[in-house]
Amino acid sequence: MHTDLGTYADLHADATALLSRWTATSPAAAANRDRTLELLAAGPVALSRAHRPGHVTASALVLDATGERVLLCLHGKFRKWVQLGGHCEPGDRSLAAAALREATEESGISGLVVDPEPIDVDIHPVSCQGGSLHYDVRFAVFAPAGVTERVSDESEALGWFPPDRLPEPLAHATAQLIEPALATLARHTTAQPS
Repeated sequence: MHTDLGTYADLHADATALLSRWTATSPAAAANRDRTLELLAAGPVALSRAHRPGHVTASALVLDATGERVLLCLHGKFRKWVQLGGHCEPGDRSLAAAALREATEESGISGLVVDPEPIDVDIHPVSCQGGSLHYDVRFAVFAPAGVTERVSDESEALGWFPPDRLPEPLAHATAQLIEPALATLARHTTAQPS
């Protein structure tokens, strides 16, 4: 697969700046942030799925307006419930924009709003390119009230779940997104004018 790495230059600059200043939400997230910054030292290629040692991805935990439900998808390939997200694309200008694009594509919901600060960074093995690692930068995304989701080609199903009653089987490290996502929602709620 040929990739024009110049198309990832802005995204690479954003990812490096974002993670360099980010205050991690847990010790594991801090260690994964540092490993992701080491990967990004390879240059824009670290954003491309063609990069065999691993590549940066972006995902989103979608919350309803009240924080009483989170939207998860039953992933079509590995048959587990997981937050929405995936590979960065050459047109993505920021990791937050990539997470928002993925959430919109996979949920069919328009009007989603992404918080620009990550809530987690996780590194996990995947089957891309015959075996690789995803350095997944995760964001909280908020859905407007009264929306209806639509299943995409990448999912078997979508479902809204209470944060304290997530479905099984659940993908690795999805549950750890709940606490920082709800904290982000609370900050957004208190920042809104009454």
